[in-house]
Amino acid sequence: MKRFMQMGSWLAAAVVAIVAGSALAQAPVEVPFFYPVAVGGPITKIIDRFAADFEKENPGIKLHPIYSGSYQESIAKALTAVKSGDPPVTSILLSTDMFTLIDEDAIVPFDDLIKTADDKAWLASFYPAFMENSQTGGKTWGIPFQRSTIVLYYDKDAFKEVGLDPNHPPATWKEMTEYAQKLTKRDTSGNVTRWGVQIPSSGFPYWLFQGLTIENGVNLMNQAGTAVYYDKPEVIGALQYWLDLVNKYKVHPPGIVEWGTTPKDFFERKVAMMWTTTGNLTNVRSNAKFDFGVAMLPASKQRGSPTGGGNFYIFRKSTPAQREAAFKFIKWVTAPERAAQWGIDTGYVAVRADAWDTPVMKQYVAGFPAAAVARDQLPFAKAELSTHDNQRVTKALNDGLQAALTGTKTPEQAMKDAQREADRLLRSYK
Repeated sequence: MKRFMQMGSWLAAAVVAIVAGSALAQAPVEVPFFYPVAVGGPITKIIDRFAADFEKENPGIKLHPIYSGSYQESIAKALTAVKSGDPPVTSILLSTDMFTLIDEDAIVPFDDLIKTADDKAWLASFYPAFMENSQTGGKTWGIPFQRSTIVLYYDKDAFKEVGLDPNHPPATWKEMTEYAQKLTKRDTSGNVTRWGVQIPSSGFPYWLFQGLTIENGVNLMNQAGTAVYYDKPEVIGALQYWLDLVNKYKVHPPGIVEWGTTPKDFFERKVAMMWTTTGNLTNVRSNAKFDFGVAMLPASKQRGSPTGGGNFYIFRKSTPAQREAAFKFIKWVTAPERAAQWGIDTGYVAVRADAWDTPVMKQYVAGFPAAAVARDQLPFAKAELSTHDNQRVTKALNDGLQAALTGTKTPEQAMKDAQREADRLLRSYK
């Protein structure tokens, strides 16, 4: 009897174990991911819809979008979560955060997840300009998603008003200066009622400035993220040109120009030409109550723009099943049709060439040719400023730009001081 009871207990335990194991096997893989929402609004609805659609197709995976604030807030929260031992499985963070995340041992490369011919073809599909901020040391650490370049938006009606061809945006710095002189309007008291051109210098001043330096022949850093070139003559010359727009030609607002209000100034016709992200394309199309154009940035020695925006990363403190699930979602959401729809809905650049061959994108571009400008600029685009200790190295440049733009330092002194600080910060990485 005792033996029979023991056998019964063993069978009961086995049944419980089998049931528990089955339940465990059927439990969905949880994939929390941080998504940076700097302004809120419709983008969260798009991400929620993506998550819901993906879960319908993949019932064994549960996505948890966590809206984590601005890019700066998101990287801070992600690194805090890494230190506390509870990071997200994946996040969209700035492409320029790559070195910081590597240095913190926070992320894993995608290479271990790339196993099939289809995986390899998918990885090879992204535009090379976007991969410059996604790969280092022979490994792929980030996957482009919401990526951008800087473009020139201009008021076609204002062009007509002053006798400029609305279908011929400025192609060179010389032309931009000449156009801006014609487009700047003053009242009878001499007060400016419309500026010719506006380049924001708050929020992401280094990024807008990098457009000028690339056009003047120099990018700001090396590919290894261990050196910057803030004090090169071409960089100082680019800063001098920015200041000349303000002080010499008097066609650009003085002081610090706000990133967030620049599109609003354009809508209110306080400025005729503005530099800002292609990510503002949908915003401009919805709110500009006049005919506007979009153009590649003008050239000095060459055309060019830094790329910008966010990549997907996968965090090290995740299970193999979570990584596989995150990878599946990242492949799914960057498929050509979704990359195309994301670009249409947001204004970000569809990150792979075949997205532009989809019927929905072809129809969109046919009706709105401005959408293709950022894509056409990609052959001239360069990696966005990204180094080890990136936030402090970038801050050194931003501080220098602010000093020059507010007149407390000359361009040469501002850039030499920024270089000295960056060299100090990067010394241990060389």
